[in-house]
Amino acid sequence: MKRFERPAPAQFDPPVETIEPVRLTSPLVFSSPHSGSLYPDAFLAASRLDALTLRRSEDAFVDALFLPCVDLGAPLIRAVFPRAFLDVNREPYELDPKVFDGPLPDFANTRSLRVAVGLGTIPRVVGDAQPIYKQPLSLTEGLARIDALYRAYHARLEALIERARGRFGRAVLIDCHSMPSNAADVGGLDIVLGDRFGASAAPVVIETLEMSLRGSGYRVRRNKPFAGGYITEHFGAPSGGVHAVQIEIARALYMDERLIVRNERWTTLRDDLFMAAKALAAEVGGAAGSTRLAAE
Repeated sequence: MKRFERPAPAQFDPPVETIEPVRLTSPLVFSSPHSGSLYPDAFLAASRLDALTLRRSEDAFVDALFLPCVDLGAPLIRAVFPRAFLDVNREPYELDPKVFDGPLPDFANTRSLRVAVGLGTIPRVVGDAQPIYKQPLSLTEGLARIDALYRAYHARLEALIERARGRFGRAVLIDCHSMPSNAADVGGLDIVLGDRFGASAAPVVIETLEMSLRGSGYRVRRNKPFAGGYITEHFGAPSGGVHAVQIEIARALYMDERLIVRNERWTTLRDDLFMAAKALAAEVGGAAGSTRLAAE
């Protein structure tokens, strides 16, 4: 089923897709905010980079990796628009002055660490700090993207979380991402799980995922170098019955990072992620899961 919250630019109609289970039976919600791969012609024309280079900022195929988890009775939401065009895992107005052709409004956050490296809500760079645009954008264009696309994604995700909390008394958000395998701070890891150092989820959530993934042979670390982005921080509120964990998967596990095509290990990883999600669904579902989440 496809849903969107408000009118969007014609090239993104709809800007957000929701894949619903046949029956909603789990408090899990899966989010893939960076797997969008629709690049408008006007955006490509305005970029100094070719399409393949732009795509290296994507969490390519991550939505498809987690798609089988819908069979656990949980929805999956994914962005249609690409991360290089708009990043919903940022504050809504985390804006980089170097992207725009004029002054920014007072409410913009222009001093975050993410803005400093060119990775604000509307990114300035991709990959190894490669500038995206030939010319600065107008502020009108940037705000239009936020109004139509950012707000649509967050409104839909919030609705799915609130539905789960209303139905089951809690919601467990799994925010799904990938990471470059050759990044210096990744250090040979396969998967990084982030729960804001315990602030965004009860321990049982990250413990269950870690145990299952380690049991499948993956090298897993918690909260370093990724403790969870804005989505995890914004939605994770264990005391309010919402638990959020970010999962970062090394891209070499499932794809050729240069060509952006799936490799022979794709199916194994997809199946192992499903088993980890299944273990979590069993742990946090039903009365027993509710008790343990509340206790922690």
